[in-house]
Amino acid sequence: MRSLTALNEKVVLLRLTGRLDEAMTVANEAVRQARFSGDRELTLGARIRRAQVMQYQGKLAAALQELSLCVEEAQNHEWGTLEAVSTLSRGKVHFELEDYPAALVDFKVAVFLMEKLGASLDQLESSLVAVAVTESYLGS
Repeated sequence: MRSLTALNEKVVLLRLTGRLDEAMTVANEAVRQARFSGDRELTLGARIRRAQVMQYQGKLAAALQELSLCVEEAQNHEWGTLEAVSTLSRGKVHFELEDYPAALVDFKVAVFLMEKLGASLDQLESSLVAVAVTESYLGS
């Protein structure tokens, strides 16, 4: 499990430093290792991180499809935190695709889920900004 944690951290760091091909390779390995562990919740988290790498690579259709599947799985298993993260990530992809109505729905749902989980105002801030920015694009 420590190895999986290290892989997940490496995916995030590689993505943030723009080393996207390496990030995708490590993300795929993290998904494989998580599946091997048999823990579906860990696997879902790894899939979300992999989809975020896809988004950064500009593979928006693939990222959107994967994140939609992640949202659905999180909902089915009532994994609130993963549902919030995958919904927020999907909203970002919708925003990049300039599908502002869908982005706004996802951002609002993510805020609702985070509030339900007891997130602080500091934790909600970026999601609330995403809602406000998206509303400005829609002229709401």
